[in-house]
Amino acid sequence: MAGIDDFVNKQKPGARFVITAQMLRMTPQQFDSLAQEWMEDGGPGFDVAGIPHRVVVDGQFYIGRITVQRHGDPA
Repeated sequence: MAGIDDFVNKQKPGARFVITAQMLRMTPQQFDSLAQEWMEDGGPGFDVAGIPHRVVVDGQFYIGRITVQRHGDPA
């Protein structure tokens, strides 16, 4: 399973990209908890950029996809 660091390290500094629950092989519920932490504290090497996309599972809304921006100046 690819880790979040693998996805982040493939991006150029300053790049905006999407991270999804499916990419990390997580359920929407698991990803929602992790994404909430990233929204509050920033992620490992990136900050959340924009409004998260939510999905509905059994009548509950969960974050299923977020757009983030890698730390650093664009090259």
